Amino acid sequence: MKRLMVASAMFLISIGSAVAQPPPPAAPPPPRYEAVPPPPGERFIWEPGHWHWNGGQYVWVGGHYVRRGPHYGHYVEGHWHWSQRLGRWEWAPAHWE
Repeated sequence: MKRLMVASAMFLISIGSAVAQPPPPAAPPPPRYEAVPPPPGERFIWEPGHWHWNGGQYVWVGGHYVRRGPHYGHYVEGHWHWSQRLGRWEWAPAHWE
């Protein structure tokens, strides 16, 4: 049930992200503290929570475990960074390298 809720939340966030939104006017707030629960298995890695810009304000998206595939390398956490080229804050999603 919890996996379904997390998947649903991520889907809704992605739909909201697909609509043209004004860029964030300022840097996101500092990350919130999250107690990390024990992993559900050896092949899981914790993806920390982060601030999501919904077009009007930053909203917190809680952390969750993601499954590591057999051929995945290094995990890079999602993070906000200043884009000098665009002159605004941008979200770089978590990914595997």
